[in-house]
Amino acid sequence: MNIPRIMIAAPGSGSGKTFLTCALLQLMKEEGRKVAAFKCGPDYIDPMFHKKIIGVPSKNLDMFFTEEEKTRALFMESAKDKEISVIEGVMGLYDGLGGIREEASSYHLAKAIEVPIVLVINGRGMGRSLLPLIAGFLRYDTEKLIVGVILNKVTKMFYESIKEEIEKELSVAVLGYLPFQQELQVESRHLGLKLPEEVENLQSRMEQAASVLKDTLDIKRLLDLAEGAAVLSDKEDKRKEKIDRGRENSSNTEEAVPIGIAMDEAFCFYYEDNLRLLEEAGARLVPFSPLRDKRLPEGIRGLILGGGYPELYAKELSENGEMKADILYKLKMGMPSIAECGGFMYLHEQVEGEDKRMHPMVGAHQGACRNTGKLVRFGYIVINERESTFLKEDETIKGHEFHYYDSTDNGNDCIATKPISCRNWDCVHISDRNWWGFPHLYYASNPHYPDYFMERARAYAEEKERK
Repeated sequence: MNIPRIMIAAPGSGSGKTFLTCALLQLMKEEGRKVAAFKCGPDYIDPMFHKKIIGVPSKNLDMFFTEEEKTRALFMESAKDKEISVIEGVMGLYDGLGGIREEASSYHLAKAIEVPIVLVINGRGMGRSLLPLIAGFLRYDTEKLIVGVILNKVTKMFYESIKEEIEKELSVAVLGYLPFQQELQVESRHLGLKLPEEVENLQSRMEQAASVLKDTLDIKRLLDLAEGAAVLSDKEDKRKEKIDRGRENSSNTEEAVPIGIAMDEAFCFYYEDNLRLLEEAGARLVPFSPLRDKRLPEGIRGLILGGGYPELYAKELSENGEMKADILYKLKMGMPSIAECGGFMYLHEQVEGEDKRMHPMVGAHQGACRNTGKLVRFGYIVINERESTFLKEDETIKGHEFHYYDSTDNGNDCIATKPISCRNWDCVHISDRNWWGFPHLYYASNPHYPDYFMERARAYAEEKERK
């Protein structure tokens, strides 16, 4: 299958990948192109920026969460009908597990989907030293995937002189540059960039950046490189089978079960593939806002509280007593639920807000969450249940943790294990109908998880109908 595609990668974080990717997406959107956007790795926020710019969901592709064939299938399913796919890398190009492995790096993904790579290099404060930096990355490129370079935060005068030197000495195209413009930069916070809704005049900033890029980037040459990507094998008529959960009796023939899902500024961290797998398992997702709504949506038969920034809205969440009371009542009445990270925090008795005060929350889980001032249990994990409930016997599910807060009671119904060090710890509270804990899960690594949740939601729906 011919799928034009390009990866925007970099030597390290802070090089300008996200800004350049968003400006490029904006430019392609203005030119009327059908674009698909992807993010390498587990990050939630960058895909939210992609979605805000092009108006369609952006998907995560992660070589730790899914093996090569499934990752290719997930990519092809979303990219097959688009004119071009833009994949934003993560950290430095070769930075994978533990920072020392290639596995789960941008380069690992690039090899799996055979995508040409364009390196974005922050040239601010550098001169000819750019050449050995680029040369080193080219030397490590065993598959010869790096096809171009874009210089960030450099002047037009410097670019025009260094471009000639780079192309003369190194076998790589210099595609353009972006000058440093302070007024267009996007602010960060402790978990990465601020959310798109928090960035003032985001759309106009991206329009300005795209206007600059139109003059400073050889877009035709970049598109030609994307068009030159290798043809991906379509031995899948099997592609659907690889993405599917493979259960014998599909729930698609059954009536969809309404599942309430928290979606607002405080709860916004969701993987597109997780949402898709829930729908394929029989869910009809019904968004609601714990910040603004007074009650859960009428008729829902399950509840999902995703991650986000509840600590930034602790006062507002705490003051919405009607919503808290409704959630607590429904959970006590047996409504199945999933609560991850920020959603797990919200279910506690108290959460420390950014104002350093403790704010009363739902109270479904005894204990409190406080800011530790540092990342807690950061990184990828493999999760085993102590007793098989949501997962089948001897199965695991993959996920990651990325938070500064910790609970006085994280649970001990699962064991989380780091993939490199094998360090492990207890986590998660599980009952027959609930899964509450800090880990963010990637359902495609074990689709039995959403299957089980939806089985419990259907059982709960049947109970309600009998009453």
